[in-house]
Amino acid sequence: MKRPPSIFESFNFAFEGIIHVLRTQRNMRIHFTVAAAVLVAAIATGVDRFELIALLLAISFVLIAEMVNTAIEAAIDVATTSFDPLAKLAKDIAAGAVLISTVNAVAVGYLVFSDQLANRSSRLIDRIRDAPAELTLITLVLTIIVVIAFKAYSGRGTPLRGGLPSGHAAIAFGGWMAVTAILGDFRHWFLVSSMAFIMALLVAQTRIETGVHSFTEVAFGGILGALVALVVFQVLA
Repeated sequence: MKRPPSIFESFNFAFEGIIHVLRTQRNMRIHFTVAAAVLVAAIATGVDRFELIALLLAISFVLIAEMVNTAIEAAIDVATTSFDPLAKLAKDIAAGAVLISTVNAVAVGYLVFSDQLANRSSRLIDRIRDAPAELTLITLVLTIIVVIAFKAYSGRGTPLRGGLPSGHAAIAFGGWMAVTAILGDFRHWFLVSSMAFIMALLVAQTRIETGVHSFTEVAFGGILGALVALVVFQVLA
């Protein structure tokens, strides 16, 4: 008779399940990224204990729902190899549970952050409005020109798809660097810059997952876009 797993083995199996979902499910990676960003924002804005509890519960609810959804899909795929309306219905219901948990998390986040960020957002908008818009435009144009020049030199891909470097990644990370430069000594520049960086990472991830670009092409594009923006703002600002 096989002995039951020890406590250590049980924890190890649980962590293996979490790692598997993170490794194989794009939505879970997105949820984890957003959760990390929300927690950073919570620390930066100084939420109180009860607001932090509400955020943690909402985040846990979303992650648990996504894992249950993944488990249900895997179990159904093992149980049937042909199309079954009931199997589709079960998957749709599980996906609906994830949607409800996500909407709930968004509502909780809005209730927690809306009052705290209202005045700060107003000051941030004023600062961005007063920033030299021509520098942002110059950065965008130069990034596109440099990307097209590299693609023409390498002879791979088209100006809008594939090849070295990734234009989408270059523009995304160039935008992140521009936002960081515009904020300057703004009190919460790190939080806003981190959010822009996460958005740039998500753009880069989609280019890899869709098979349009390799990791090298995306990484090169991101570095290139950030450097172009950095040079523009250092020289012309």
